[in-house]
Amino acid sequence: MKKAIILMSGGLDSVVAAGFPQNEYNIELALTFDYGQKAAKNEIKAAEDICRYYNIKHQVIKLDWLREITHTSLVSNDEIPVQNLGTKESAKAVWIPNRNGLFLNIAASFADSFGYDYILFGANKEEGGTFPDNTEEFREEISKVFETSTLKKPKVIAPLINYTKDDIVKIAIENDIPLNLIWSCYGSGKYHCGECESCRRLKNALITNQKEDYIIFEK
Repeated sequence: MKKAIILMSGGLDSVVAAGFPQNEYNIELALTFDYGQKAAKNEIKAAEDICRYYNIKHQVIKLDWLREITHTSLVSNDEIPVQNLGTKESAKAVWIPNRNGLFLNIAASFADSFGYDYILFGANKEEGGTFPDNTEEFREEISKVFETSTLKKPKVIAPLINYTKDDIVKIAIENDIPLNLIWSCYGSGKYHCGECESCRRLKNALITNQKEDYIIFEK
């Protein structure tokens, strides 16, 4: 089985992207990025727990400069605004400049150096309607870039690209994926805030699957 590297935020999509295709990809390394986001501490803890559960080597990469060029409340002390899901305004409110492009390029450097055949990330159909770096078009294009920018030519895989959040939660339940370990909130509290865009997507999916008790929300 060819070996893979995965982008691991510690949230719903990354844990299911790690657990769902376990029989198809040999995931050996997970990368988590600390760019000064409010949720960094909670995300790193969740990612560590998930990687320990799946016996995946975990590495945290700091990108302090990314915070300096990010102008949204994900990295500031401002309150994260509540936006209508799936709109340009909601995307703009939490946008990190070229985040997936940057993270995947860093992962490609690891792949080139250590011989990873695949790079997995948690892009999905639902967020693809809001965020351009969560689309199949983006996945295809960046895979093409790595064909000429690396010697290893790793292929970018998005196992959840055709699934909504409802689907992803259902997959997690059916495959005994540890949702209790995740952190999918933009905030830094003890519990998921229940109000940010990520929490609202997760909460809606849990309700649809009648599994509201899997995650504790403050609101």
